[in-house]
Amino acid sequence: MLFRRSLRTSAAALALLLPFAAACGTDAQAESSTVTLRVGATGWKAEEAVLKYAGLDDTPYKIKWSLFQGGDQQLQAIRAGALDLASSSEIPPVFAAADGSANFKVVAVQKGATLNQEVVVPKGSKVTDMAGLKGKKIGYVQNTTAHYFLYELLKQAGLKWSDVDAKPLLPNDGLAALNGGGIDAFASYGTSIITAHQQGATTVGSGKDILSGNFLWSARDSVLSSPEQKAAAADLIARITKAYAYVRDGHLDGFAQVTADATHQPLAQARKDLADAQAQRPTQARTVGADTIASQQKVADVFTELGSLKEHLDVKTFWTTELDADLEKAL
Repeated sequence: MLFRRSLRTSAAALALLLPFAAACGTDAQAESSTVTLRVGATGWKAEEAVLKYAGLDDTPYKIKWSLFQGGDQQLQAIRAGALDLASSSEIPPVFAAADGSANFKVVAVQKGATLNQEVVVPKGSKVTDMAGLKGKKIGYVQNTTAHYFLYELLKQAGLKWSDVDAKPLLPNDGLAALNGGGIDAFASYGTSIITAHQQGATTVGSGKDILSGNFLWSARDSVLSSPEQKAAAADLIARITKAYAYVRDGHLDGFAQVTADATHQPLAQARKDLADAQAQRPTQARTVGADTIASQQKVADVFTELGSLKEHLDVKTFWTTELDADLEKAL
């Protein structure tokens, strides 16, 4: 019986590691699979949408997508055992691992655009640049890219963190506070920035050239100890890369419509944002490298300087190359 179980396990792992042609993944295979990945998403589940649009959502394993307002919440869910795979900027894993008892590893990097990462002021504001925010109330999404680029932009403007009244807020709460007069500016990203501009907000600072464009995939340790889940994670990350390649290969207009419908913005604006993002930095996965670890170390050191981290954090302790071979095959 043990031998038969071992054969079944090996067969399932092998099936996941084989290249997935469109005809390979039937509904029956997906339904019969006992492998499930609980995957986090931020914003509007763009990853799930692009897989469906490109016809690559026929996975021979089950995916349970969960939506969060930020990557920090995804990493909290990883720590709590509620997610298997989280996608985030370089920053949330730093704080999730800061207590020295991380139960996850960064397993892959997804290169992506750094557009719509901004500090905005509401319609009618007299503030025109970062220097004008001295003494003002600024909302920001704590422990995310917004926290990082706000600090760097203030420094570039000759201001200290203590020169402003910084208020940690979730994206939706920050947007409401900006429109309601509770804050003078808001540092955020993604859909909240798109919505802010629709409501008349203007940009006074951008994180576009401050951020690395490294977005990290973090997996629970339990995923790495399961051959089936490990192979499924590599396949999913590779499929997202292939789906965006499909979008860039003459199918941008169709996915722009999907984006516009999901984000409630004009189609022309959705298309421009999508085209600009893929032109700036095409969405594609890559394996772990010394350069990607060094990039996150730089970010962690900034948060130590800021005082958000109490002591130096060696980030390489929660990175692994264990997924590299599977990912290279899947890509």
